[in-house]
Amino acid sequence: MNHYRIPGLSIAVINNGKIEWAKGYGVKENGTDDPVTVTTLFQAASISKPIVAAAVLHLVEKDMIDLESPVNSQLKSWKIPDNEYTQKRHVNVKMLITHSGGVIGFGFEGYKIGGKLPTLLQILDGLKPASSSPIRVVLEPGSQWLYSNGGYLILQQLLMDVTSSQFPELMNEIILEPFDMCNSTFSQPLQSHFEKIAATGHKSEGTTVEGKWRIYPEMAAGGLWTNPMDLCKFIIELQRSLTGNSNKILSISMIENMLSRHFGNMGLGFVLRGNDEDLGFTFSGGNEGYRCDMFAYASRDKGAVIMTNSDNGQFIINEIFRSISAEYEWSDYKPEIKEMAKIDKEIYDEYIGTYHSKQEIRPDFDIKIEQENDLLYASIMGGKYNLTPESEQKFFIADHGWEIEFLKDDTGKVESIRYFIIVGPGTAQRTKLTLCVSG
Repeated sequence: MNHYRIPGLSIAVINNGKIEWAKGYGVKENGTDDPVTVTTLFQAASISKPIVAAAVLHLVEKDMIDLESPVNSQLKSWKIPDNEYTQKRHVNVKMLITHSGGVIGFGFEGYKIGGKLPTLLQILDGLKPASSSPIRVVLEPGSQWLYSNGGYLILQQLLMDVTSSQFPELMNEIILEPFDMCNSTFSQPLQSHFEKIAATGHKSEGTTVEGKWRIYPEMAAGGLWTNPMDLCKFIIELQRSLTGNSNKILSISMIENMLSRHFGNMGLGFVLRGNDEDLGFTFSGGNEGYRCDMFAYASRDKGAVIMTNSDNGQFIINEIFRSISAEYEWSDYKPEIKEMAKIDKEIYDEYIGTYHSKQEIRPDFDIKIEQENDLLYASIMGGKYNLTPESEQKFFIADHGWEIEFLKDDTGKVESIRYFIIVGPGTAQRTKLTLCVSG
């Protein structure tokens, strides 16, 4: 934790169908001695999505939502605007849950405490004070996978429309209270009694997020405040429901549907790994100042949740999962062995610079390549990662499975990079340096 500048961390481990142990490490905020405990709250970020998916499926079983019908036929307060893509095929609820509806909306930056907050309708249409672009369909629905926070905002509106309820209260009623997730809430801003047990978010260099944390009115996409113990309660209920031992909100058949592949490795809310006895379900999350991850087996009564209050959290999360895997004999999170190439470090000079990726369906972003103490680093969307050489031009980022390859033009000069990172595959063009000389 000191190495990665991570102030606080919380873990809960499931074994034999129960929480075997849970523990907090470090402090809620740098510079204080206020310790992280098992009840300390963290922003779950995108781990909110499978929780919301479970609520949608609950209403599907009550015949209040239809997975296959056009979502516009079920929405009341707002409709997805028609365009050339929706004319080819309608967006349905299953597509939104599995990120296959072609809906834009990769990430949201949140809002400062004390500032003016947009309504959900303003966010959906990109109207001030919303700081994000309108939620629109940018690919033919069902044609390909596109991670979409925007799709879950449409589900947020749908849940409110069909129940005539406010979203936080609805999620309390359907999920949080039945699952005994007593230290969890979708309320944004955070309620005062929860503020006392909340961990402050921290940036990669160790400084605190301004105002302690950001507010996310995009609740279904990333607004859940919770802790590993409460998330483990959610996991255990799903595991028990699959065997017919509980079924508080979902039937066996619906749980089986939820944990089946519907688009690539996407289940209805979770990313799925493995098959049969080793089938695992997982999701990770990252808001400004927080990183977290959850993984569990569908039929082996095992799992774990790890939450941190740092942008650097993913580095240590992966190490902890490998340790849990070794101790509890998981089939997942085994170390991947790659051979490190021996190359002349002087070649790094040719790679240093900024590379710009421009994508129509995701935000533009830069990848900055720099060298420190004979090591090459890539700064990507707020994180800084060590590049390990696999060959003279191809590098990998350990713990993530990400890759970056430097591409040369006909003269042998590096002009671009090919990458496979958090946003998927793509290319980024080297930017030209412009010098300004004052007279």
